[in-house]
Amino acid sequence: MKFAVIVFPGSNCDTDMYHAVKDELGAEVEYVWHDATNLNQFDGILLPGGFSYGDYLRSGAIAQFSNVMTEVVKAAREGKPVLGVCNGFQILLETGLLPGAMRRNESLKFICQPEELVVENTSTIFTTQYEKGEVISVPVAHGEGNYYCDKDTLQQLKANNQIVFTYRNNPNGSVENIAGITNEEGNVLGMMPHPERAVDELLGSKDGLKLFQSIVKSWRERYVAAK
Repeated sequence: MKFAVIVFPGSNCDTDMYHAVKDELGAEVEYVWHDATNLNQFDGILLPGGFSYGDYLRSGAIAQFSNVMTEVVKAAREGKPVLGVCNGFQILLETGLLPGAMRRNESLKFICQPEELVVENTSTIFTTQYEKGEVISVPVAHGEGNYYCDKDTLQQLKANNQIVFTYRNNPNGSVENIAGITNEEGNVLGMMPHPERAVDELLGSKDGLKLFQSIVKSWRERYVAAK
C-alpha cells in the first residue's frame, strides 16, 4: 500500500505523518505538493496538520481550492481511504467531504496536550484494530478545534454511526465531545487529535499506530486477499 502525504504552504505536521507511515508502520509513502493534479498511483491519502496558507480567512478555507484537492475528492469518491488530521480535518470540512464546521476553542486559547479519546466505532477501515469503548491517549494541538454541526446533521452522524472518536474530557467545546467523524461511506476520516504523534512510546503513547495499521489491514483484505 502506498500513501500520499499532501503538503500545503504552511503545513507543519507533514514530516510527523511521513515518519509514522514510513518508519513506524513500514509502508510506502511520498510527499505530494499542493499543486499536484494526479493521485492515481496512491492507495491512501493523508492530509496533515499545520496552518495551510497561514489559516487566512478560516482554517482550511484557501486550501480547499488547491489543485490537489480536486484529486483528493476524486480519490474519496473512488473509495480510497482519506485521513485528515487537525488542519487536514478542517480542509475536509471546507471541501465538503465531511459535514459540519470548526470554530475557535471555547477557551479562545491554543491547546497542546495529550487527550484521552474513546473509540466509538470499530467498523471503519480506520479503527478495526481497536476495541469499542477503548480509551486511547492521543495529543491535540489546535486553536480552532471546536467541532460544530446543527441538530439535523448531528442526528445523521449518530444514525449512520459516523462518530468515530470522542473526547473523554472535552478540551475545546466540540458538540457531543466529538473528536473525529467519517463520511457516510466510512472511507474519509477527519479528526483533530494527532495519531501520527502517538506511534511510539518514546512520544508518550503508541495508541495512534493502530489507526494506521487498521488502514493497511483493511486495504490488504480488500485488494490483496481478494486476489
